[in-house]
Amino acid sequence: MEERAKKIADGLDAADRAKRDLELAQDKAVDQLKEAKQEAAAIVDQANKRASQIVEDAKDKAREEGDRLKLAAQSDIEQEINLAREELRGKVATLAVSGAERILQRSVDQAANSDLIDSLAAEL
Repeated sequence: MEERAKKIADGLDAADRAKRDLELAQDKAVDQLKEAKQEAAAIVDQANKRASQIVEDAKDKAREEGDRLKLAAQSDIEQEINLAREELRGKVATLAVSGAERILQRSVDQAANSDLIDSLAAEL
């Protein structure tokens, strides 16, 4: 009988130990799961921050490129304006000589009056 009681007691002790081991394993699994969730959240947060940084960098580069293109376009426009002005001055000078010829009813020597024509063109 004692032997049987001892086997039962040993069996109960083993069952208690197994129950405690199971509870410890479950607690450990819960802790590991919490830790994994925290790590996953940190990784997602870092990825979101990096994505935001990439977007901001792209915006900055696009802004810089836009500014560069704008300056280049303004320079081209200024060159075209200057070329158009020079061309217009030449045409006005030619028209002025032609008009003077008609008014005077005689030929005007453009080479002889080049200083006058250049002065007129500069005033325009």
